[in-house]
Amino acid sequence: MDSPEGVRGWRAGAGATGVFVAAQLLAHGPQDAPALSRLGPSTAHRAVGAWVRGRAAFSHLTALDLWGLRRQADGEPLHLSVPTDSGLRGQPATRVHRRRNFTLEPPHVVVRQGRPVTRVERALVDSWPMLPLAERRSPIIKAVNDRLTTPVRVASVLRDASKLPDLSTLRTLLTRLADVCRSPLEIWGHEHVFIGPGMPAFQRQTRVAIGRRTMYLDLLAEQELVNIELDGAATHGDPRQREIDLRRDALLATTGILVVRFAHRRLIHEPDNVRRETLAILATRRPSTARPAGGDGLTVDTRRSLRRDGPSAPGPAVAGSGAQRRPADRR
Repeated sequence: MDSPEGVRGWRAGAGATGVFVAAQLLAHGPQDAPALSRLGPSTAHRAVGAWVRGRAAFSHLTALDLWGLRRQADGEPLHLSVPTDSGLRGQPATRVHRRRNFTLEPPHVVVRQGRPVTRVERALVDSWPMLPLAERRSPIIKAVNDRLTTPVRVASVLRDASKLPDLSTLRTLLTRLADVCRSPLEIWGHEHVFIGPGMPAFQRQTRVAIGRRTMYLDLLAEQELVNIELDGAATHGDPRQREIDLRRDALLATTGILVVRFAHRRLIHEPDNVRRETLAILATRRPSTARPAGGDGLTVDTRRSLRRDGPSAPGPAVAGSGAQRRPADRR
């Protein structure tokens, strides 16, 4: 739990054990600092924290670790941010980053896992150029999904980051997250599959309540009552997840919602085929071509139940897109 009010208190409470470890590994000089790599992450954080004695906050990749967004590899230098006038110097086991207009107080620094750490938005942006290209998006997506931040709050940090490498890609990612895409696969589908002539304006991550169960739909074509689900690679071949999905799809079918699932492999390698199939399915479900009530259970009342001005029995209660996906509904 982060606590802005606890920053001052942490400075005075590093603990005798941490002070002893820091004195042995850091205060004796750079030649002894690499021994930190032999410590566990928690002990290393405590040792460095005791060594800096409130003169720095953990930042960059180390801050991501403390925020629970990406584990920093053992043996990597721990990153610290300090004001420009700080006299703290880096060691082989640490990297010191000097920042203008930076203070070791809220709102720049909070306490996370008992350690002073930069805000999550700042940590995400600072770490962006340090991460391999394939790993850059994951911490930001996780931070938004875990409700640690929002796309708007991360974007606000970019105002003073005009020289950030690959800035346009980061801005695009934040736009997709603001559009309620919640995974790399959903972003891929948004950009490469479910676009173009004939595609409706899908509602994303729509919350649907049926009885006591609440579900979140990846994509919902509201007029056609078609739910498109993007099944990630991790769910392929999992019998238990398959059973959960079948029960969910059957429950949605009782309200007239047709669930169509596309696997990760097809979405990535057959986007044109998936697009054509989706358009064909949607065409059969539009009111002008829909079969009469009783033929497939698709009734006027069910369609009305999905309007945003309120559900009507017997259809589901739909809260609309933009709601965060509950952990139990994630795949």
